[in-house]
Amino acid sequence: MCQHQPPCPPADSADRESARLVAHHPEQGWSLLCNGVVLFEDTGELLPDGRVIAPHRPGLMTAA
Repeated sequence: MCQHQPPCPPADSADRESARLVAHHPEQGWSLLCNGVVLFEDTGELLPDGRVIAPHRPGLMTAA
């Protein structure tokens, strides 16, 4: 799928989110990466094979 050099990381790699943007729709809350991953603004992901990655925002820090 990716035509870049060096190629973007594949959708099943740990660094898949570092692939280049193909489409960005902030008004709808999602972006499409070159490797076929759909990123959502809540940090969830939809992989090209249909797997869903749950949102993974860092936890809120609380004052001690």
